[in-house]
Amino acid sequence: MVAGRVVRFDSQRGYGFIAPDDGGEDVFLHVNDMLMPESQVRRGIVVEFEIEDGERGPKASGVRLARGADGKPLAADDDVLCDVLSTEEFVRDVTEALLSAAPSLTGEQIVQVRSGLAQFAKNHGWVEG
Repeated sequence: MVAGRVVRFDSQRGYGFIAPDDGGEDVFLHVNDMLMPESQVRRGIVVEFEIEDGERGPKASGVRLARGADGKPLAADDDVLCDVLSTEEFVRDVTEALLSAAPSLTGEQIVQVRSGLAQFAKNHGWVEG
């Protein structure tokens, strides 16, 4: 069994991803592979699972709530996952990444891409504001 934290889960679509505690690539999580009620799945919850090779990469199976020595479910700790950036910090970092990765992009292209990424980040709760 591997331990990790749910980094996101879309209950409407029935899937999400788990970040293994030992690092490495996030693992795909599907509702059909959970041994716990879907209502308990939320960002930051600590789970235990097996890793299988899926069609598109690692896939979790037998997913269940991780429990401490006292038998109680381990509490979610959102601060362990990541810091939430301000929108300004996010836009600045995205701009730097775009300029570094694709220096031939025009200013207009960079503005369009970072605007779309900023909205995407807001929709997922990755940035404040």
